[in-house]
Amino acid sequence: MEQLIQAIILGIIEGLTEFLPVSSTGHLILAGEGLGFVGESAKTFKIVIQLGAVLAVLVLYWPKFMSLARDMLALRFKQPGKLDAIHIVLALLPAVLLGFLLHGFIKQHLFGPEPVLYSLVAGGILMIIAERSKRRITAAEMDDLSYRQALGIGCFQCLALWPGFSRSGSTISGGLLLGVSQKAAAEFTFIISVPIMLGASALDLYESRDVLVAADAPIFLVGLAASFIVAMLAVVTFINLIKRLRLTWFALYRFLLAAVFYFWVIA
Repeated sequence: MEQLIQAIILGIIEGLTEFLPVSSTGHLILAGEGLGFVGESAKTFKIVIQLGAVLAVLVLYWPKFMSLARDMLALRFKQPGKLDAIHIVLALLPAVLLGFLLHGFIKQHLFGPEPVLYSLVAGGILMIIAERSKRRITAAEMDDLSYRQALGIGCFQCLALWPGFSRSGSTISGGLLLGVSQKAAAEFTFIISVPIMLGASALDLYESRDVLVAADAPIFLVGLAASFIVAMLAVVTFINLIKRLRLTWFALYRFLLAAVFYFWVIA
């Protein structure tokens, strides 16, 4: 029962923070340390419950995914004036290649309190710089994105391979630096996060097959369900917030979280 309660708590944290620029991984590591939920199985759990957040995005953006799928099945990869398959491929390619090459290193060396502490601070600094860059917005909506902007956002997404940096934090910051609005960059982040997170979870489950047992299934499923329900609410709320809330506030929160990390987990 205690582990199921821990799974629910961590699932809620994942759902709340996955698509906010505050680092879901940082929160999960901090919460895991506080709850005593650690070890190889716990590391895999923290990755797998991201699937709940993925399912939330699939449900909320189902028409967009269906439109992309129909175009791809009809071999209509390039659609002028509309988000198309080429945008998605360009945005995914950098992180997929780098993530495949560094997956083992990342899980072994970067999924810890100290590396996350550094990335929380670095990500916050990037967000402040991006917000103050004052670049002219050339893509107010997701369908306005150019291929160059999609590739650029994909390159910034590579920073999210460093746990604690935050996928949405790095891609929204990159979008602002490339002339994309916060809203468009956030929604594009949601779309491209689906294949990335599905792939990462599948790879991690395969590599962790020797440490997982059937008894873990209820814990994983409960955490995934909690993540899904909360992420549904969080995504809608965040899209409404991002239109009027400055990134600097999220950056300041990250600095506060880094301080908590240092005094509670590291010091």
